[in-house]
Amino acid sequence: MKDIDSYERSVAQADEALRLMVEQRCPPTPRNYAIWFTYAGGDNPTLVEAVDRAVAQAGTLTEDDASRIHDLFLAPRTDEQEMRELSVQLKGEMDGVLDMIEAARGRATDYGRELGNMSAELDGADDFSSVRAIVTTLVTATREMEQYNSELKQHLQVSRAQISELNRSLETALIESRTDPLTGITNRKGFHEKLDRLALESAQDGDGELCLLLGDIDHFKKFNDSYGHQTGDQVLKLVASCITTVVGEHGIAARFGGEEFAVLLPDTTLEQAVAIANRIRKTLMSKRLIRKSTGRELGFITMSWGVARHRAGEDPEALICRADACLYTAKRGGRNRVRSETDPETANRRAA
Repeated sequence: MKDIDSYERSVAQADEALRLMVEQRCPPTPRNYAIWFTYAGGDNPTLVEAVDRAVAQAGTLTEDDASRIHDLFLAPRTDEQEMRELSVQLKGEMDGVLDMIEAARGRATDYGRELGNMSAELDGADDFSSVRAIVTTLVTATREMEQYNSELKQHLQVSRAQISELNRSLETALIESRTDPLTGITNRKGFHEKLDRLALESAQDGDGELCLLLGDIDHFKKFNDSYGHQTGDQVLKLVASCITTVVGEHGIAARFGGEEFAVLLPDTTLEQAVAIANRIRKTLMSKRLIRKSTGRELGFITMSWGVARHRAGEDPEALICRADACLYTAKRGGRNRVRSETDPETANRRAA
């Protein structure tokens, strides 16, 4: 009965998603369907709020808004298949070592028992030939034990080397799984893990301040279409470099998805965070883009930023949603600007 109820709910949710897509005149792409199916289910209130806000401002869910919302709430964080495989290999090596150690313990027990038996035989021996036979047996058993220990040592050395190599590979895979391969900064998964940790630390520390900057490169799709993805990749690298230069070790820069970036700023007030966002924006504007192959000037890149402060006991996703709302206000307000949750226009949009 439960399976039937679940099936019927899924079908109803799918029907509602298709109805909403027709109503909003959204192209029937897998990305749009995923958004509206999740929206219809109502299980992700932050996504629902983001969709409602986008539709209220534009009258429909635009392609840019759909891409942003999908990256923000539905995109998978990472594929950890490689780490799972390495973990299985590491466990296999550790199990092998434990088996060898257990076998060595059994062998040592047998050897000790054999020594005890021969000691008893020596006590009862009454002639030289009997003693000689017992000693010969003892020497043979001792040599076999020495040979076994030597082989065990070699096996353990090999296993130790293999475990060390697997540990290094696992550490590398762990770092790579949390690093954006293009820009070299933290990726979406790494960002979420650090946000969760910092939010918990902020909650535990009553006076802790934690702010989030969410930024988006203005008109990046148009730039990509005009100059090509290779040039677009160089722009993404430039943006990441500017952010890390301004933020330094004080904050955590991340590529959140596509042309969207995030910065976590612990021990930072909202006013300080707004100033940092503006510094990033101005630093990026000072960089003139020149195509090396032709020497042609491509102008400069601008970014819009939203800034929000973590509230005590708040779910991290709610912080992301509020920063995204501020970013949305900045883009709708003309782009190339910073908007925080305390700005009147942001507050008015949220109230509406």
